[in-house]
Amino acid sequence: MKFFSSKSTKPAEPDVPLDSAPIGLIAGKGKFPLLFAQEAKKNGKVLVVIALKDEMNENLAPYAKAIHEIPVGKLDSVIQALKKEGVQQVAMVGKVEHVKIFSDIVPDFRTAQLLLKIKDRRADSILGSVADEFKKDGITLLPSIMFLKHLVPGPGHLTKRKLNESEERNVLFGIEMAKSLAAMDCGQTVVVKRRTLLAVEAIEGTDECIRRGAQWGGEEVIVVKSAKPNQDLRFDVPVIGMNTIKTMLEVKSKVLAIEAHRSLFLEKDECVALAEKNGISISAWERK
Repeated sequence: MKFFSSKSTKPAEPDVPLDSAPIGLIAGKGKFPLLFAQEAKKNGKVLVVIALKDEMNENLAPYAKAIHEIPVGKLDSVIQALKKEGVQQVAMVGKVEHVKIFSDIVPDFRTAQLLLKIKDRRADSILGSVADEFKKDGITLLPSIMFLKHLVPGPGHLTKRKLNESEERNVLFGIEMAKSLAAMDCGQTVVVKRRTLLAVEAIEGTDECIRRGAQWGGEEVIVVKSAKPNQDLRFDVPVIGMNTIKTMLEVKSKVLAIEAHRSLFLEKDECVALAEKNGISISAWERK
């Protein structure tokens, strides 16, 4: 397929966690934190979990030495809990609704200062500043895909069904749109049909973007996801999972193209099986 580059642009391998000290896991919504915790345990790592209150929705107790429940916006409380547990490296994993930034969270003094200093409230701006705050206290922020590289697809088809000529043209168009928009941090997902841009992911997230695109394009819209050109693997990595496939089934979309090496495919085997059963093509394209 034309959009599978032969020249690899795979990001550098992430740092290896310290062997002796426990690893911190700041856990938001979804399956991502659970998978991270399970794989950390398989790798013999001791885990300290910061469960973001009203966000984390999985039981991580079997995989954690300790769990501290702390509300979103209490950065200093998070840092002090990690230091108390002897954590020197931490990963931020899982979803926190972006709309929380504009809702009724009550930040502590350290968070309020951080929000006043940043130029905007994009994910990269906020999370990059959070990483700097951790560093001040001797805590390194790890890539969120640590231990999960087996769920980061390389280029190629992930399902048996290949794209027809029309679908391939639309995917190529979608890739160019997605790359351009991701470069401006406008969203990771686009929905296209007949080489027309129907929807761009904004604050509502991937699933609502797909639904919005289908409102305009009807059935068989094409979904394309892209990372940023210099994607920081510590946070905001493009993620797809069972919810993505179920939303595509809901709107009768048949094509999903994600970026190789920079996208996390949760529940991969189950998703591929469901896609195969329903004639959905999933492929991973490589950035040139």
